[in-house]
Amino acid sequence: MSTVEESVEVAVPVTTAYNQWTQFEEFPHFMEGVERIEQRTPTLTHWVTEVDGVTREFDAEISEQIPDERVAWTTVGGDVHQAGVVTFHRLDDRHTKVMLQLVHEPHGVAETVADKLGVVRRQAKGDLKRFKAYIEARGMESGSWRGAV
Repeated sequence: MSTVEESVEVAVPVTTAYNQWTQFEEFPHFMEGVERIEQRTPTLTHWVTEVDGVTREFDAEISEQIPDERVAWTTVGGDVHQAGVVTFHRLDDRHTKVMLQLVHEPHGVAETVADKLGVVRRQAKGDLKRFKAYIEARGMESGSWRGAV
């Protein structure tokens, strides 16, 4: 198992950052290697990823969701094993700190080597930077899901 912790400050209110993060089907706009996400139920998403020519499909179950505070998940079934949480911290009325904690288990030799070289950490950092650019360019969320899990 390997753990990644990264954060980014975004120039939008906490509600805007949180609301955009709940729009899982839009993750391909800012997450490298994510081809498609389908929201199957309020707590179940189906992911299709492609990294270095390897396509993977897996499901992720939202285990905790508290509006404007956190979204936690874990993968279910399949050969992708990860769990994580994204937390949202109000810095002031117009700025939010978004923090990601991800625990993942590399699958196979190539992923183990990539993990040791810090590839997952760099990808997470890049995804958060792209989220920042995405939400700041929009200036507002594209939708929201305010339910609690």
